[in-house]
Parts: sequence; C-alpha cells; structure tokens
Amino acid sequence: MARAQSETASNYDIIIVGGGMVGISLSLLLAQQHDWKILLVEAQEIGNPVDGAYSPSFDARSTALSWSSREIYQSMGLWSQLEPHVSSIAQIHVSDRGHMGLTRIDAQEAGVDALGYVVENQRLGAALLAQLQQTQIELRGSTTVTGVKTLASGMQLSFADGQTAHAGLLVIADGACSSTAEKLGIHSDSSAYNQSGIIANISLAQPHNAVAYERFTEHGPLALLPLTNFQGRPRSALVWTQPQDQAEALMAADNEIFLARLQEQFGYRLGRFEAVGERVSYPLALTRSSEQVRRHLVVMGNAAHSLHPVAGQGFNLSLRDAATLAKVLAESPGAIGDLVTLQHYYQKQSADQRNTVLFSDSLPKVFGLSSSLAAAGRNSGLLAMDLIPTLRSRFARFGMGLATSEASNG
Repeated sequence: MARAQSETASNYDIIIVGGGMVGISLSLLLAQQHDWKILLVEAQEIGNPVDGAYSPSFDARSTALSWSSREIYQSMGLWSQLEPHVSSIAQIHVSDRGHMGLTRIDAQEAGVDALGYVVENQRLGAALLAQLQQTQIELRGSTTVTGVKTLASGMQLSFADGQTAHAGLLVIADGACSSTAEKLGIHSDSSAYNQSGIIANISLAQPHNAVAYERFTEHGPLALLPLTNFQGRPRSALVWTQPQDQAEALMAADNEIFLARLQEQFGYRLGRFEAVGERVSYPLALTRSSEQVRRHLVVMGNAAHSLHPVAGQGFNLSLRDAATLAKVLAESPGAIGDLVTLQHYYQKQSADQRNTVLFSDSLPKVFGLSSSLAAAGRNSGLLAMDLIPTLRSRFARFGMGLATSEASNG
C-alpha cells in the first residue's frame, strides 16, 4: 500500500513535485524499475486512490494517447484497465477548409489496430491512482513547496506546513511556468500564438466511426476526436483554435450560435451537431524551460515543454520522457542525481523533443498562412500524402510516437 504521510520520513531517493498524470506515471515507472524511496507532492487535494471510481459525465475532459503511450502503459500493466474505456482512432482525416487538399491516414494501412486512443482524464487518473495504491510511493496532496535549496548531497525542499524533505533527485513536473523551477532560477521562455484553444464535447447526429478529424481553417486548426458514447449518444472532443477576440465571442455565444459557427467551419462529415457541453478556453503558447537537467534535478512535463494542442503530442512526449528517464536511472551505475546520468537522459530525448516541438509549432503556422502561394503549397502536400503511401506512413508513425522515439534511440 502507498505510504501514509510521515513527519519523520524526510529523506528520499526521489521527490517528484507535481501529482498530475505525468508525475504519477513517472513515479510508477520509477517504482517498476527499482525500489527507490519516492515522494510525490501535489499542490491540489488528491482523492483517496481507493475512491478513484469513475463518475460518468458528458463533459468529461479527455487526452489523446499515441501508440507509443499505449506501449508504455502496457509495460506498466495499466493498459488492460484502460482499454475497455478508450475510443480508438482508426482513421485520421486532415483537410484544409476551402481548398482541395485532403489526406486520410488509416490504421489498417499502418499495420496497427489503432493510430491512437482517446481516454477521459478521469478514467486515466483513476487507473493511475489505483496502481499507485499498490506501491510504496508516498503521496502528499495539498502540499505547497515554499523553498528549494541545492546541497552537495541533493535537494532540500521546504513546505508550507513547515516540514522539509531531502532527495538525491528532484523532478519538477508541476506545469508550465513552474513556480518550483523559478525558485531555482530556471525560467520559462514563452512564445504566444495570439490564439486561444476552445475545449468542449460535441454530441453528434451520427456515429464518428472511430475517425479523428483535423481541419485547418483560415482562423486556426479545428480537431474533433472520437470519444466513447455517453448514454448511447455519439460524441467527439473538440479542440478549436481561434484568434483571441473571436474565441471570446464564441465563448460568449449561446449554444445554438456556437454550434452553427462550428458547423460552418467543419461541414457535415459527422452530420449535424446536436449539442455542446461545457466550454473552456485558454490562451495558447509554446513554453520551454531554460534548463531541463542539473545535478540532482530534472524538469519534466509541461514544466519542460508545453506545446500547441494541434497535433495532440504534449502529454505523449512527456510520457516518453518519463519512460526514458526511468530506464536511464535504472541502468546507471552512478548516484541517482549524477549529472552525467541526467545529461545522458536528456541527450537520449533531445531529438524526440526537438522534432515534436518543431512539428507542433510549425503545423498551425504553415496552415495559418493566408497567401495563395502558401495555400497551394500546403494543399499540394496534402494531396501528395494522400497519393503516396510512404508519406502517409511517415506521418502516421510520427503521430503514433514511433518515428520520434526511434530518432531518440538511434
């Protein structure tokens, strides 16, 4: 069972700050590799893992998992719990509104049963917490880090309740523009897209048939990802990028106007949109930390790199980072916070991170260009991809997290 909080147990091998999906996944990957003493710290209250039951909701937020993420969760023994509750992506349609460019990427052609999967965050979180319950990892919720000090032997953390803890390795995974990283002088470089992402679930008139749609419009990309049915009704998860002023207008519009605008931009490939759930909007930016590794320190997840959602690669990249770090630490003969070991981890992941960031950053910019020459170029690319299987295969493997992981392991 997970260790209960103890005031006397203040020395750890590893402390992870950030108890979200990346932090918990990393802690489980580490526990699978070695019997390290691990503390997982989260600023928000964390429910009892025993009570991590799923509560059905039409508005449940979701995450797209790549094929490589499925492989990681399979290696952890977690996939069998998730598989009955995920919606597979059998095909991806990529199109450019108002132009002829269109390509279809098919799982069968790629030789897999699915190109990716969409899972509700609450389902994934409940499964992660349930598995955490079976480990010796100590979990502290509602705990705020007030100070971080670098020592010769590791990192010392101070908490708002007056307690302190020491670890040979500190992993910061508490989100973009991390306040914990800032305490160590590690800053975030942020490049705003001057756009906002609107997130909502959409009720459909007809089944989505496991098809994900990525449609580029003159104002920004629009994605509809297949979700599991809710009370027998088909639905898809919407990620809609808009200029900030237009996003504000869409957020203020009533449901009927919102759906009409969405229908105009997307078309009728899924029939008529019948209902929209709760809408959430947030500003989009590419954010990267100025450093990812120091002696006794790793910065991970959104604290290391927060990406544009257009390609759905942010969480998948972070999960690959976590799996690589756990493997490198387990195979290293040196001390857990040894700088050479941590630099080796970063070198192994640098190509994956560079390629994924470049792809996620370039795609909305290329499709956002309004000139006729740019439109002709990108539509020629889409048509070529639709006609040439090798191009589709490369695109599919990248989205599945396979080409990127191969680059990092090469």
